[in-house]
Amino acid sequence: MKQNWKPGTMIYPLPAVMVSCGSTPEEYNIITISWVGTICSNPPMCYISVRPERHSYNILRKNMEFVINLTTEELARQTDWCGVRSGKGYNKFAEMKLTPGKAEMVSAPIIEESPLCIECRVKEIISLGSHDMFIADVLNVQADEAFICPETDKFDLEEAQLLAYSHGHYYGLGEEIGKFGWSVQKKSSKI
Repeated sequence: MKQNWKPGTMIYPLPAVMVSCGSTPEEYNIITISWVGTICSNPPMCYISVRPERHSYNILRKNMEFVINLTTEELARQTDWCGVRSGKGYNKFAEMKLTPGKAEMVSAPIIEESPLCIECRVKEIISLGSHDMFIADVLNVQADEAFICPETDKFDLEEAQLLAYSHGHYYGLGEEIGKFGWSVQKKSSKI
């Protein structure tokens, strides 16, 4: 038997990402976001949803660019701290000893310690209620070579130990249990 609950956002787990924004070092900021995701693969598009009262909101709206920096188990403390402290009172890069790096296609900085940095330009902002959704084109992706498998030339998600967020808690991703299509894959016959 199931219980009925009031409507709520119960789609978990989600990625826990640090979004960097700003066009000058004095303006640079980091906001931790879990309301983030893929919208389209061709053209590549994603979104972040931000409350208008957040310090980063006006920076995002002014510059219309940002970088989604994937986080890791090693970056869990910095990820949480950047989500609970406001950029009004702190230089988050300095406080968390994170390095602002140069993005290739946007003015917002990447976070050098992140294994994967997704450079985005805002295409549209939709006011939805508590959050505004920033729909963006993905212009470039920077991947740390330490996590690129030399045999396949693909980003090794397991090796990066990415961080996930579920209803107020952070988790590692755990062990792989299958790959796309494994449930219907034909077994090879050995002679």
